[in-house]
Amino acid sequence: MTTDHTTPRPTPGSETWTERSRLQAEAFDTIGDRYDEAFPHKEGQEERTRRLLDLIPPGGQVLDLGSGTGLPTARQLAQSGAQVTGFEISPRMIELARANVPEAEFVQADIMDLDPGERQYDAIVAFFALLCLPKAQIPTALGRIRAALAPGGVLCLSMVEAEVDDAPIPFVGAEIRVTGYGREELRSVVEEAGLIVEDEKVVAYEPREGAEPETQIFLTCRRGT
Repeated sequence: MTTDHTTPRPTPGSETWTERSRLQAEAFDTIGDRYDEAFPHKEGQEERTRRLLDLIPPGGQVLDLGSGTGLPTARQLAQSGAQVTGFEISPRMIELARANVPEAEFVQADIMDLDPGERQYDAIVAFFALLCLPKAQIPTALGRIRAALAPGGVLCLSMVEAEVDDAPIPFVGAEIRVTGYGREELRSVVEEAGLIVEDEKVVAYEPREGAEPETQIFLTCRRGT
């Protein structure tokens, strides 16, 4: 799949970005009740979260970007004693997350709303959250994530391996815009943002319905001291 790189890209704060965010939120509102059914058995995500919990202090502050329904990540973190905040743009997803993980805090916010000056986190997870941004905005998002991590803090992120940039795709009964990277390009973008890649894992994943089989790339990264 290719995209038209002559089309002006939306930038945060612009009318086009506001409209893009609104459409993405509406799409995920539509997806919300079906998402966990279409994407069950997230073993790769769960294993990465268990590994993360071994890398941070007990009761650590963790930000879950693109927290969705809260399953499995926010619940797994909260049940292990972490203090969890979730950022999610979809009001319906937030409703589901608050019901699924009442001990966590969920905020309706875009990834680009992250303000590093408000709070620092021991860890940030961004499982398939950055793929909802255009490539032009991902370095900025990674810079904000790095700045929001405490020194030595850990970032766990995942992307789908694909060569696409802000492309519209049908997804579980709705249309969303997605971005993907090859493995080497993803590592390069992350490292250029000042994050140290400590671990990489690649997982073949086959959803139950409404989406194509995919290759998932998981990176565990650390903010240098």
